[in-house]
Order: sequence, then structure tokens, then C-alpha cells
Amino acid sequence: MKKIIFVYLLSALCFSLAITQVNGAQKGMKIEKTANATETITLGGGCFWCTEAIFAEVKGVEKVVSGYAGGSVADPTYKDVCTGQTGHAEVVQITFNPAVISLKKIIQIFFATHDPTTLNRQGADVGTQYRSIIFYRSKQQKEIIEQVINELKNAKVYKNNLVTEVVPFQAFYQAEDYHQNYFQRNATEAYCRIVINPKLEKLRKVYRDNLKK
Repeated sequence: MKKIIFVYLLSALCFSLAITQVNGAQKGMKIEKTANATETITLGGGCFWCTEAIFAEVKGVEKVVSGYAGGSVADPTYKDVCTGQTGHAEVVQITFNPAVISLKKIIQIFFATHDPTTLNRQGADVGTQYRSIIFYRSKQQKEIIEQVINELKNAKVYKNNLVTEVVPFQAFYQAEDYHQNYFQRNATEAYCRIVINPKLEKLRKVYRDNLKK
């Protein structure tokens, strides 16, 4: 009888340990999934060299890729987009960790580092490919974007009306290799010194707490 009871207790203990291990593994998987979760947003704020350089410095941003979006031509080249006939805008596709930086903060940085009131233009860069545009991927993203825009309007941050397009994401085409990490590779060139550097200086002053070390 004692032997039967011992076997029963041993079986029960093994079963309990197995359940604990399974639950522990499930919790571990859940934590790992949450820690590794990322989100993607696509932004166009004029020349993608500028926008890429800005978000490359933002803490929580894991990847920034320059490319084209918003047009009707598949796999366009830079030369195609420069004609203004493809409908594409120069954009950056940003992959970020929302546990480190929120989408709202990214959108705020986006608006603070370009002029969203000039139609199809950023400084000397003129054409529809330089338009201010945001491509959202979900209803929640759209709501956050619209919230930031309404806050800017209510605060009367800009004297002129915002012309930024907010449209659903459809496709992104990566730009040629020589466009990627452009500022980091060409920081001494005139465009980088005259156009990009002032944007980075503003970013580092206003959003220094959100920058990578």
C-alpha cells in the first residue's frame, strides 16, 4: 500500500513540475515576443537623405531605409522618380521599438524637422516627389497621426496650413544603394552641410533625450 501511495505521489509531483515548466516556457515566449516587437511607419518629408539622417539618430529606431512610395509605377528608379511623373515621393521606411519610442513621438519629430506647410517643396527641392506625406498601416496609426496634427493646429505652431498627406500604405520600393546612409557617408558634402546639418542641430537641441548615445 505504501508503495502504491509513493508511486502516486511521485507521479503527481512529476506532473506538477511538467506543468510549471510548460507555463514558464509560455511566459518566456510571451516576454520574448513583447521585447522583440517592432512597428513600421513610412514618412516623406522632402529629400530622403535628410529624413534618414534624422531618424538614424533617434533612440528606439532600429532601421531606416530610403525609398519611394505613393506612386503608380512599380520598382521605380531614382531617375524615374525625379521626373515627377511616377507619383512617388521620396520616403524613409522606419522600423522602431514602441517600447522605447512611441509612434506619437516619431510623428512629432517628423513634423519638427521639415516644413509641412509647403506644397510639393522643401527648400530648394521642388516637385511632387518632395511632398510631405505619411503612410499609415493601421487604424490606430492613423488616429495617432491625426492626433498630432490636431495638436499642432490647435497650438498654432505654423502660420500657414499643413499640407501633409495622410494616406494608407500600399507599397514601398527601396532606393538604390548609394542613397542609403547617405549623410553618414557624405557628411562633408555641401548639401549635407547646408541642408541636413541644420535639421540635425535642431533635432539634437529639441529632442536630445530621445537620441541614441
